[in-house]
Amino acid sequence: MLTLKLIQENKEFVIERLAVKNKNVGETVEKIIEFDNQRRSFQNQSDNKLAELNKVSQEIGQLMKSGQKEEAEKAKQITVSLKEDIRILGQNLADTEKQLHDVLVTLPNLPHSSVPKGKTPEDNVIVRSGGPAIKEDDKMVPHWDLAKKYDIIDFDLGNKITGAGFPVYKGKGAKFQRSLISFFLDEATNAGFREVIPPYMVNEDSGFGTGQLPDKEGQMYHDATDNLYLIPTAEVPVTNIFRDVVLNESEFPVKYTAYSPCFRREAGSYGKEVRGLNRLHQFDKVEIVVVANPKDSYEQLEKMVNHVENLLLKLELPYRILRLCGGDMSFTSALTYDFEVYSEAQKRWLEVSSVSNFESFQANRLKLRYKDEATKKNQLAHTLNGSALALPRIVAALLENNQTPDGIKVPEILLPYTGFKFID
Repeated sequence: MLTLKLIQENKEFVIERLAVKNKNVGETVEKIIEFDNQRRSFQNQSDNKLAELNKVSQEIGQLMKSGQKEEAEKAKQITVSLKEDIRILGQNLADTEKQLHDVLVTLPNLPHSSVPKGKTPEDNVIVRSGGPAIKEDDKMVPHWDLAKKYDIIDFDLGNKITGAGFPVYKGKGAKFQRSLISFFLDEATNAGFREVIPPYMVNEDSGFGTGQLPDKEGQMYHDATDNLYLIPTAEVPVTNIFRDVVLNESEFPVKYTAYSPCFRREAGSYGKEVRGLNRLHQFDKVEIVVVANPKDSYEQLEKMVNHVENLLLKLELPYRILRLCGGDMSFTSALTYDFEVYSEAQKRWLEVSSVSNFESFQANRLKLRYKDEATKKNQLAHTLNGSALALPRIVAALLENNQTPDGIKVPEILLPYTGFKFID
């Protein structure tokens, strides 16, 4: 959530930057300023009335002591009127604050100055690429056929038990999945991230804190009885560890990692790009979350990007890193790098990670602050997160890109985790 101070003092800048995200927010910004001015007016009026009430109340005591009962009664009538004025002003203030909040939360985060303009994924900028050379082999079999051939992932059984998008991993497929999770967690903890196991359901406050609510409620599974949401990513519960927290500046950077299943309704998704593991309703992911000093947050972002890139290098997958254009960025992000790996059977790039800096946008919602050592004042922290990594498309690419006559070759880095060299 953007701060009111930023909007009030830099109205044109806010409008200009959000145009990079293809958002026309001129009218919305004007409404926010209008509501904020009304709020300030009601608050000032209420404070003045309260000061007057306190003054009159003190006068009543003095009048009673001096025996001026008639004057004291007149003053009491004034206090009755003042109390009613304060009550009405309080209601007006509450109504205006709600209107202000409801409009304020519709504004996306401002994109960083390096974010390119654009509306579609085609406008994203390739930062760099790496990994082994792409093999152009028309005989490569897609992962959904490999899953059936080696009996490692059963999409039909998952459909029977739950529905489409909930696969069952079997045998070496289950062990391969678990091995990847352990590998990603070990790499994260070796890089200084503290591992946590968070809840897989969150309340409404947590969903609001990280920006899923009210923006993405249609994509989340919701238990209406207890008003809880299944998490779309571990980012939500892990970042909310710091809701209503004031950190010491010396604690930065705070680095957490977590494995979790992720649940997404993916409403409206269809076609060949959702086949097999390409798009699921339930999938596994290891997440990294950083809370940083604002002056260092982009340095931390680069470190997170390098961490994810190193994972792909160790898995020996062809990859590329993209800086997302304004139109392809999330509601909450200031700058996002997407990672894609090449699927040699599907002949296309598959997104496997997003690494983002949210600057103070989430922190403002979370009331996540730190005590500035120089000023001794509380300031908003910066939050960052990234997938390190999301498993479905990683598994798809590993299965497809490592086909051999002896089976699917397991990357060297995973052998200590799997205990087998081939899926056969």
